[in-house]
Amino acid sequence: DEVYDLFREAAKAEKRPLSNLIETAALSRIREQQFVDDDEMSEILANENLLKRMKKGAREAKLGKGRFID
Repeated sequence: DEVYDLFREAAKAEKRPLSNLIETAALSRIREQQFVDDDEMSEILANENLLKRMKKGAREAKLGKGRFID
């Protein structure tokens, strides 16, 4: 199908196995979503109110305070 052909052509262009192309793409996507980039981190570190709330939340989580919301 079209998707397979697209992946196969991309792998061929990069001279690597299709499985490696897919694995690399999946890992890249996960890293993009799970980690903040430099600009986002700068914004977080510049926001004192947010940092205080995050520290308070971390302390409370260690003590077992609070609850999870679905």
